[in-house]
Amino acid sequence: MPSFSLGIVASSNNPLLIQYLVIAGGGGGGGGTGGGGGGGGYRSSVTGESSGGGASAESVFAALRSTNYTVTVGGGGAKGSGTETGVSGSSGSNSVFNTVTSVGGGGGSRNNLNGLDGGSGGGSGGTAGGTGTANQGYAGGRNATSPNYPAGGGGGASAVGANAVASGNGGNGGAGVSSSITGTAVGRSGGGGGGCFANGSGGTATDGGAAGVLTAVAIDAVANRGGGGGGGGSNRKPLTTTGTPSNGGSGVVILKYPDAYTITIGSGLTGTESSASGGFKYATITAGTGNVSWT
Repeated sequence: MPSFSLGIVASSNNPLLIQYLVIAGGGGGGGGTGGGGGGGGYRSSVTGESSGGGASAESVFAALRSTNYTVTVGGGGAKGSGTETGVSGSSGSNSVFNTVTSVGGGGGSRNNLNGLDGGSGGGSGGTAGGTGTANQGYAGGRNATSPNYPAGGGGGASAVGANAVASGNGGNGGAGVSSSITGTAVGRSGGGGGGCFANGSGGTATDGGAAGVLTAVAIDAVANRGGGGGGGGSNRKPLTTTGTPSNGGSGVVILKYPDAYTITIGSGLTGTESSASGGFKYATITAGTGNVSWT
């Protein structure tokens, strides 16, 4: 890591050091007794905090004044649907800050299929959850020994998604990671809960993810926290009465920098800059693709 202070004036020879939090969109939940969506990939360089997948915080980014850097905020994956065979959820979209890319969370599968790979893996209505991405998130859980049993939870940024259990309960979504980059601790990139079967309970979710359901309509994952959507369930066999899974949550890019500087959030991006506090400001970018720069 460079040895100069975070508060030094940036010039062509002395870069401005940026602490970043880059969260991808979470995967959508699967239908037809489907798995929970995986949490969006989680990458952080915030001092004293952790990145996803059990990794330490990355190095801060050295930026130059009056230079454009690309930002993209990934959307959440679309939910599947609950039909006789079910439809799997879609994976979330990547989020980007310059060369830092967080991978969208894997979609939760329908019954009898495996979860999709992603930043964190999607939960499975089959025999294997999706895999996570190294240093971003963990794998999803699987079903309970039969395609007609409940589905696994989506993986989260700090824990694997739980496997479903034969009692009919869907697997819980894996936990995300908490960051205080904005001054308030917020958990992000949690996996969605798996859908349940035969009057069981849907898997639970935290850190922006959505819970699985039996026959209800699952609530969508929280916007701008990168959580996975909840899986849909069924209380009948064949699967003619099903719960509706939910969409994954959109991602977010948050950039923290010394308060001597002002960010320009370019066209195509939606975001705000905070007031100065404790020697820093931060920008929260919630949607779009475009450029940012500092003066």
